[in-house]
Amino acid sequence: MKEVPDIVLRLTLTCVLAASVMGGVFMLTNEAKLHNEHISEQNVMLGLLGYGLDNPAPASVKLFNIYRYIISKGENKFLGYILPVKGDIDNGFQLVMIDLEGQFAEKFALSITPEKVSDAGERDKVLIAALPGDMHFFFADEAIIVNDGDKRQAYLLPGQFPGFKTFIKVFLALDPQLSVLGFDVVAHEEDPGLGAEIEKDYFKNQFAGKTVEAMKTIKVVKVPLPDEYRKYLEEEKQDIKMLEAEQEAIRQKYKDADIHALTGATISSDAVTNGLKNMLKKFVYRLQILENVINEQSIPVSF
Repeated sequence: MKEVPDIVLRLTLTCVLAASVMGGVFMLTNEAKLHNEHISEQNVMLGLLGYGLDNPAPASVKLFNIYRYIISKGENKFLGYILPVKGDIDNGFQLVMIDLEGQFAEKFALSITPEKVSDAGERDKVLIAALPGDMHFFFADEAIIVNDGDKRQAYLLPGQFPGFKTFIKVFLALDPQLSVLGFDVVAHEEDPGLGAEIEKDYFKNQFAGKTVEAMKTIKVVKVPLPDEYRKYLEEEKQDIKMLEAEQEAIRQKYKDADIHALTGATISSDAVTNGLKNMLKKFVYRLQILENVINEQSIPVSF
């Protein structure tokens, strides 16, 4: 019986040591995982803008993240945007609150650095410190504004929506006129050889060039993809490049066309089409309201 306490002590010490080792390994590997995910997302975003190893983004290209929150005060709800702003000495961030009627409500200066603002935990800390105790918040989504110098180059929208099995995670790129530049699939669990074809150029590139008006009414059709159109959509993989005149003729012919469904994967095709439509529609609506408030309140945003 005298051995029992000794055994318990040894087991306890062993468990504590094992937990410490496992915790340390998790912290190290998780930090590396998050870093790799960040690099991967950066590459996806730059790729949608036409940049890569052979064509690196110039130093004049800057990405500005905007974080949207839902803020409640009693029964009242507001949209809260964390915006990068210019200062007399240092640049910083402001939380701008807009009511559900689209009117400016309040703004708060935020004490957070550009290095920390991308961390959700750090943003939570600074919002708790800045907001009165009767206000509560939760994160909704983010958008990235891309400038080349003082000129607007694009908008990048990370998002996700239900697919055939689980959620499909994407990045959607829009030009300054809010037409679709393209999109890329970051993560999905669609069936290999069927729904997984949403990653292929011949499907993704059907959306490129679609205007806001075209996206409002676009739908999926179960019609075989014409050979000339598929060749155009996969042009970058062709050994023989299409002539510019030929490209333009096909571009004009299909610019307002509906989306051709993936063979045997109509559900996945519908999921992506409807998901992108909703992302675009909501962003365009909110962007107009936000820009109106920024202009009316003379908020010195960095973008």
